[in-house]
Amino acid sequence: MNTLTFFVVGLLVHFVFFLSIFDIYFTSPLVHGMASQHISLPPPAKRLVLFVADGLRADTFFELDENGTTRAPFLRDIIQTKGSWGVSHTRVPTESRPGHVALIAGFYEDVSAVARGWKENPVQFDSVFNESRYTWSWGSPDILPMFAKGATGDHVYTYCYPAETEDFAAKDASKLDTWVFDKVKEFFLTAKNNATLLSKIKQDRVVFFLHLLGLDTNGHAHRPMSREYKENVHIVDTGVKEIVSIINDLFEHDDRTAFVFTSDHGMTNWEWKLENWKRTDVNQADVAALMASLIGVPFPMNSVGILPLEYLNNTDHFKAECMLANAIEILEQYKVKMAQKKATTLNILFTPFKPLTNSRQLDFLRSARLYIKQQKYDEAITVCRTLIDLALEGLSYYHTYDRFFLGVSVVLGFVGWTSYIIVMIIKNHTSFCKPASQIDKLSKDPFRGTFIVAGVLITCFLLIQASPWTYYIYCLLPVPVWYAVMRECRRTQGIVSLVTANPFCQSFGLLLLFALGIEIMVLSFFYRSVLTLGLIAFAGWPLFTKLWTQTRVMTVCWIVLCLLLAVFPLMPVVGRKQNISLVLSSGLVTFLIASLCLRLLSKSKDKSTDKKYFVAFTYQMLCVALSTYILNSTHSSLELKQGLPLANQLISWGILASSFVVPLLSETLLFQRLLSIFLSLMSTYLLVSTGYEAFFPLVLSCLMFVWIVVEQETLSHHGSSPVQKLVTFDFSCALDITQLRHLQLDDIRRSFFFIFFIVTAFFGTGNIASINSFDPASVYCFLTVFNPFVMGALMMWKILIPFVLVSCAFEAIQLSSLLSSKSLFLIVLVISDIMALHFFFLVKDYGSWLDIGTSISHYVIVMSMTIFLMLLSVFVQVLTTKRVHLWGKPKHHWL
Repeated sequence: MNTLTFFVVGLLVHFVFFLSIFDIYFTSPLVHGMASQHISLPPPAKRLVLFVADGLRADTFFELDENGTTRAPFLRDIIQTKGSWGVSHTRVPTESRPGHVALIAGFYEDVSAVARGWKENPVQFDSVFNESRYTWSWGSPDILPMFAKGATGDHVYTYCYPAETEDFAAKDASKLDTWVFDKVKEFFLTAKNNATLLSKIKQDRVVFFLHLLGLDTNGHAHRPMSREYKENVHIVDTGVKEIVSIINDLFEHDDRTAFVFTSDHGMTNWEWKLENWKRTDVNQADVAALMASLIGVPFPMNSVGILPLEYLNNTDHFKAECMLANAIEILEQYKVKMAQKKATTLNILFTPFKPLTNSRQLDFLRSARLYIKQQKYDEAITVCRTLIDLALEGLSYYHTYDRFFLGVSVVLGFVGWTSYIIVMIIKNHTSFCKPASQIDKLSKDPFRGTFIVAGVLITCFLLIQASPWTYYIYCLLPVPVWYAVMRECRRTQGIVSLVTANPFCQSFGLLLLFALGIEIMVLSFFYRSVLTLGLIAFAGWPLFTKLWTQTRVMTVCWIVLCLLLAVFPLMPVVGRKQNISLVLSSGLVTFLIASLCLRLLSKSKDKSTDKKYFVAFTYQMLCVALSTYILNSTHSSLELKQGLPLANQLISWGILASSFVVPLLSETLLFQRLLSIFLSLMSTYLLVSTGYEAFFPLVLSCLMFVWIVVEQETLSHHGSSPVQKLVTFDFSCALDITQLRHLQLDDIRRSFFFIFFIVTAFFGTGNIASINSFDPASVYCFLTVFNPFVMGALMMWKILIPFVLVSCAFEAIQLSSLLSSKSLFLIVLVISDIMALHFFFLVKDYGSWLDIGTSISHYVIVMSMTIFLMLLSVFVQVLTTKRVHLWGKPKHHWL
């Protein structure tokens, strides 16, 4: 298999492994075909007013300020005098879209649905709005349209402000909330003089939805503890008070209006001196069931919320009937889910959910109806809650029915692929492989027929079960992979004799050290401080080798830089607090280092660097200085509430665009090209930095330069082959194949160093697995108006810049170590795949939702990291070897 074919196949295999997690853990929970469940008794309210304060933190809302007064006097008075209150507990991810879906539709949206669409419904689902007679809504264009488009008929009306107003640099983001309040006031004022509109809003089963985004925008722009955010809480409280007064006056205080005030995310579990008032917490999906009961509309057909009866001020009979309707609605989903799974499973293999058989379902329903008939409402409610719990458990059972089967298939593929890479390393990059002609003489291929039969049997099994097409990929992938392993492993029998020839303690010790290194990297996903311990160990590594006597200056530099880099994982997660002064200092230090390097190159004795290309280096230095100025200017402008200057925005985009091109203008000599890449990426990184993280790529790059030199000294000490001076290495010159050497044990250490530095690059300044790590202030030099895809792309590039720096250094080490470009990378793939398999086994679907989300995100991160490394290897090869000539004829430097 040639390099290109192997790369394409490897990329496809890892994409399959990556996507498998979505089929196993992120499939849509929605089913269709259920009947609506109506409540026969009259509801307590004719109309519902839903306020959703997007991003409102419970602590900021409930707590008293430093003077002992509340920021929300009206709503606090409601809590203390006539309302019910509590905390709504959401699930990860705590984003606006899934939060609103849970509140209004009553189910927790899967992540894949969020990725397929932000403003519209990627899948059809029912909601309280859809079940209402009329719904009027005001707020963000990112939230309202998805409920209007998903509604049947034309009875959900939306009024949205322009998307451009969602500007993090706005003078006052609370204007988003005042816009909503003003429009609602205008609406009711118009209704007084419009008989048709008035007749509509005076009917029953009517919903008014006010989406208040100002708090979320101010929270991202100024932080939740800022003055702007806290003042916004008071603005919301005042606006709610005014709307409540207007509605009560319009409907002549008929006490038939239900008011619900909540948030989509941003909750904590603190106390706020409200211990004397009963607190009733709910799950976020329970709110949809509550709203449906308040105005007497059918429960949303996909709702999995449990009606919180404590919020209903009605008769026990009404509560019992509502709970029965709630139970039947969830039971209907369970029955449809069971029927779907039974239809796609062989009868002899189908295992039903035993706690809720058909007979038990009937028993529960009969008991509930009998208790209601006998007016034993508490007993009926208890039976209904038991039925709901079992139905939800059954839904989860059938939803995850194929999880074990798919998991085994993916694990077999994982282990097979990793085994194949190991076999290819032994076959092509070591001296332990038998010649192909010798193997062919020994025997013919005995495995082909066996694996063909296995593939046919698996295909037939999946066809009979009418399995989705993705199941064919997961189940059939192990067949060719393991066939390739078995076919090639006969050529690597020499490795067995090598292992058995070594002392057992030595072999076991090396294996234990390898496993310990991988476990340390796995632990770093949970505890960033583990990276600090690893870097301290790295700092001490030269002291146990001959490097200390060979090159003391480089050894001291290595130790100092490792210890400096070890400080970053101990720092707070990026985004918690801005410190532009640190970014400016980083820019200054980068400029000084670049000036020193430029001066050294200009005085180089061999004069190998073409003077014309100093123009490119000078431009990059100016970009660093300009980035520092633009960042300071932009944040000063934003602090003065003057917005993002257009000139700053254009220059920022220009620097970003040029950073991909300018390195290609420089010499392809090793240090010159690496310096050019560093300056280009650093100028961009400065623009997206908000604090101490601006020093991270600077320290990392310095360490990478030292690592290249140290590895060259290590290779010289081993004396395995003639060592060429680093200053003469040219990325663009292909190595003579006769100069390439076989892999050694020390190359495993080099690959481990690379993976560890990649993990450090990823988690060194934060944990992207936490959604709180996202800080829109990082992209304010490029845009301030909310745009999740552009902002996400810029944040992703910020994350990838340290990756590129480490990958470029690794490319240089492969070149200077006289290894083929694929050999070390294959070892890297083995290590990263073992880590991915480790995290695959750590994925769980029990415990807290934070634990579940974290376990899944870790697997997604490590798989994404592996895929990125494969793609980056191509990108880095282009970045280091290609050269654009804008003037004169190119000079050639030959090895």
